Amino acid sequence: MTLWFVFALMTAAAIFAVLWPLGRGNRTKGDGSEAAVYRDQLAEVDRDVSAGFIAAPEAAAARVEISRRLLAAADAQRRPPPGTNVGLRRVAAVVALVGLPVVAVGLYYPLGSPDVPDFPLAERARTPEKTQSLDNLVAQVEQHLANNPTDGRGWSVIAPVLARLGRMDDAIRAFRNSITYNGESADRRADLGEALVAAAGGVVTGDAKTEFERAVALSADDVKANYFLGLAAEQDGRSTDAASIWRAMLEKAPPNAPWRPLVQAALVRVGGSPAPALSNDAVAAAKDMSATDRSAMIRSMVDRLATRLKQNGDDVEGWLRLVRAYIVMGDADKAKAASSDARQAVAKDPQRLQQLNDGLKNLGLDG
Repeated sequence: MTLWFVFALMTAAAIFAVLWPLGRGNRTKGDGSEAAVYRDQLAEVDRDVSAGFIAAPEAAAARVEISRRLLAAADAQRRPPPGTNVGLRRVAAVVALVGLPVVAVGLYYPLGSPDVPDFPLAERARTPEKTQSLDNLVAQVEQHLANNPTDGRGWSVIAPVLARLGRMDDAIRAFRNSITYNGESADRRADLGEALVAAAGGVVTGDAKTEFERAVALSADDVKANYFLGLAAEQDGRSTDAASIWRAMLEKAPPNAPWRPLVQAALVRVGGSPAPALSNDAVAAAKDMSATDRSAMIRSMVDRLATRLKQNGDDVEGWLRLVRAYIVMGDADKAKAASSDARQAVAKDPQRLQQLNDGLKNLGLDG
């Protein structure tokens, strides 16, 4: 009860401080203080002329301006102050002082009291969400494009948004219009192909493959187009061709490329060799080996990689290659041990640890 009394007292004090001036009558203005300032300025101009600080023409102009302001101030002083109804203002102050707390309490009990039950979940779901504002923005852009169908920039902006919203047919149309009004590029062709794949439920259709091939013709190293061409080969049963495409991507990619884990996992999926790339001489020699000797050579290379990583554990890509090698060779225990050793080796480097965990996750080793 004491707390409520303190709150009420504080509220009354705040309202009283604001409304106190309303209950007071108008005070008479000062007796010509503004006019006195202008008279002093006129006298100062005369002194400056006598001292030779300003010339006569400038002094005359200054006198005219000061005299104009002096006359305006004198006229304002003679004008009677506007009449006010002090009684009415005091009544308004009292009503506000009493009425505001009453209104506040009246609103609190039905809305803010702890005894009020929780807001129903169904009602909460009706509150505006970010997606609703996004839908409004998309609708505005679509209306703009309906009135300006040749706005290539508008089509390029809205196309990926429509794709993220799952409106694949509209996204495909937007990507096509972007190409029509912005011109061809590898990125635009690859984006259109990706939208076609998404619309087909992840299947690289003939139309999508055509778009990826056009993208590669414009830029041979386009990552998205090459990845999906490898996926097309895999879906067609051409695992060797898929592995060749993805292996070529990895050979050209920088070590920190964010898409490397995705392509590496795809390569493992089609049975691509996880071992380090062989030199030309080693490849030539491996062609004449038996399957047993070739397997022994690969295992020897994997053992050398494991030894090197024990000496220098900062090579995240090396650890991922080692883990993939053990997975493909069927050594699940060694794969888990290598992943554990890798985490310990890069534990003090958050960036390398995150890259390692992402790569291991793609290989199916989360823990």
